[in-house]
Amino acid sequence: MKDRLTELEIKTSLTEDLVDELNRTVYRQQQQLDLLQAQLRHLYGQMLTNAEPAEPHSLRDEIPPHY
Repeated sequence: MKDRLTELEIKTSLTEDLVDELNRTVYRQQQQLDLLQAQLRHLYGQMLTNAEPAEPHSLRDEIPPHY
């Protein structure tokens, strides 16, 4: 009985360590996601700022000159 209790305590301790490590991993990944989203918003804002209005063009302008 005592051996079984000791084994369960060891398993519980290892499980707690694993859960703590997984929590730290999830936290770091969330920080990375937040940073990537902020960078994406920044790039999107730059794209909108630098975007020139598209001029209408004819498909005939895209025909190669040898036609």
